[in-house]
Amino acid sequence: MEKSQYKATGKRDLEERTLKFASNVIEWIEILPKTTTNHELVKQLVRSAGSIGANYIEANEALGKKDFLLHLRICKKEAKETVYWLKLITTKRDIIGEKHDALLQEATELMKIFGAIVTKLQPPET
Repeated sequence: MEKSQYKATGKRDLEERTLKFASNVIEWIEILPKTTTNHELVKQLVRSAGSIGANYIEANEALGKKDFLLHLRICKKEAKETVYWLKLITTKRDIIGEKHDALLQEATELMKIFGAIVTKLQPPET
């Protein structure tokens, strides 16, 4: 999976990118061994990966700037959590591969993107 696969065009670039990312996470977990431990880790991973895009959609429908920033902060937190679950799964299993590396990189990039947006839109502290 190449980094460029995540690039989308058009008005809803991040919506498409986060949807593609969540879809790729779901596709990747299908190759994991079906164990009790993986079952619990995968549930958390799917929730956090899907929540990034869901909260971004909510941000786009925000009632105001505070609501918008709140949902973007949640996007950043969910991306950070997704990085955590991806790392934890690979410490428990020997499943490090090109696709995993691309997912980890994309989750990190999404975390940075949402962090930058929040920082830019946040009012200066007084």
